[in-house]
Amino acid sequence: MDKSQNTCFQAGQAKGQTQEKASNLMEKAGNAGQSAKETCLEAGKQVPAKAQGAANTAKDAVGLGAKK
Repeated sequence: MDKSQNTCFQAGQAKGQTQEKASNLMEKAGNAGQSAKETCLEAGKQVPAKAQGAANTAKDAVGLGAKK
């Protein structure tokens, strides 16, 4: 292999490695985005229950809560 072929080969290797690293980074970013989405959805499910609990506590504090 002459010098120009070797240079082209090395450039091709570098390009392939760069593409692989970029692909891995994109996959990690996608996984992080999915995890954040799932965390937000779970938090969104908890908010109404917590708000209801706070409302019930406030009602109890002023004597408007359900009689037991």
